[in-house]
Amino acid sequence: MYDTLHIMRSITLMAPAKLNLHLRIGGRRPDGFHDLESIFIALAFGDALRVECLPRDGAMEIRARGRFACGLADTPVSRNLVGRAAALFRERTGFTQGLRARLVKRIPLGGGLGGGSSDAAAMLLALNVLSAAGGGVRLDDDELAALGAALGSDVPFFLANTAAAWVSGRGERIQPIAAPSRLWFVLVHPGIPSGTQAAFRLLDEYRARVPGAGKAASLAGNSAATLIGVLAADPRSWPFVNDFLPAFTEAYACGELGGVAYTGVIARLREMGAAFAGLSGSGSTCFGVFTDQAAAVKAANRFSRNRNFAMVTFPLARRPIRY
Repeated sequence: MYDTLHIMRSITLMAPAKLNLHLRIGGRRPDGFHDLESIFIALAFGDALRVECLPRDGAMEIRARGRFACGLADTPVSRNLVGRAAALFRERTGFTQGLRARLVKRIPLGGGLGGGSSDAAAMLLALNVLSAAGGGVRLDDDELAALGAALGSDVPFFLANTAAAWVSGRGERIQPIAAPSRLWFVLVHPGIPSGTQAAFRLLDEYRARVPGAGKAASLAGNSAATLIGVLAADPRSWPFVNDFLPAFTEAYACGELGGVAYTGVIARLREMGAAFAGLSGSGSTCFGVFTDQAAAVKAANRFSRNRNFAMVTFPLARRPIRY
């Protein structure tokens, strides 16, 4: 009889970035989270995670390299989202195999692109394969989703078998939808991260202070069906919004946002030919949607000259591979 753990001792997975084409934020819930409604798009760009089984039980080693690895180098495993994902999987399944994880960080930290959440989802998927290969527990999709939701609101999307989705609740409700095609996205990260908790605090304070701003917390507006349907239309007609943007705009005007003029970046993307432009997640990455690839490349090159992180990517052409 073959020792399956020797057959599969390692696995490498892509951890794709995501973009929020649309993001509405509801009021704060009793559990401290906010309800949201969003269109998530997985991108053909992301981190890479390799997980290898070690001959001894218990040990876990996580190392990161790449342009955006510096913030993870000194983070204890217990505080790293990838390490927390591994610990949660072990607690749920009893999987004790020693592990060595190598993470290539290409997604900017604090960029609203879901890098940490995608890495955590990749770790859960990898361990589920390695555990089953060694004759251990294999969690089903619902069980994995529950672990993902315990780690963060964006993680369930990266565990879902879809490249695009309408996401609601606090992020745990995933409705797969068709990703747009023949579009190019220019991502521009200004070099200053945006912390998720700080961004939500800023949004809550803005809504409490600005007359009428709190009405957005009701999530009233276009229906899910309307917003999903318009995704196939010309991006120039998209009615998508990001509720963080008005709060960030006011904070920048008051000198409270660390020098990131999001509206300025968005306006420049439109001037360079973007059919639609906006902010992803809680910042700090802005994006432009282009229907012409050459124009997209030209825009990314122009932003890169200012030492911003800028690149051209596109939606995943198919659903991610599941093991």
